[in-house]
Amino acid sequence: MTLQYCTPEWLEEGARLYRSNPNLKKAMEKLSAKTCFRVKAEPNWGIEKDMIFGAFVDKGELAHLSFLSEAEARKQADYILAATPQEWKKILRKESKFVADFMLGRITLEQGSKVGVLGLAPYSGTLVDALTQAPLQFPDEMSPDELANYRACLKQVRAGLAV
Repeated sequence: MTLQYCTPEWLEEGARLYRSNPNLKKAMEKLSAKTCFRVKAEPNWGIEKDMIFGAFVDKGELAHLSFLSEAEARKQADYILAATPQEWKKILRKESKFVADFMLGRITLEQGSKVGVLGLAPYSGTLVDALTQAPLQFPDEMSPDELANYRACLKQVRAGLAV
């Protein structure tokens, strides 16, 4: 089953697969952090406005993996990291490394401490693995009809978050 990037189905399946994989939990057992990821708007990709999703982990247990409004993210997150969808695609396809892109400024820190984010770095590969257990389709790989449906899906997600 191929999932579309930055959709509720992708996050739901990622959470389900993470929770069913003891190796992922074990690799993250020393991590407790509430991290949000901003996917910057990219109208050509069907992302009309920024999207934010959070991955909240408590000692390896995934407590939360879903979209949040700006206000919810600011209130709940220890860290908010932002990048273009193209940059996140490179990370998720393992064409780039999180730490290198963070240090080069391709991923920016909007909330939290830089030292704290660098403490998350050893876990970044495991989080990428958790989010890419099922094949992903990105907007630049979609047909015009798929992209139109994708755009409508994201609009519905934003409406549900009141953003």
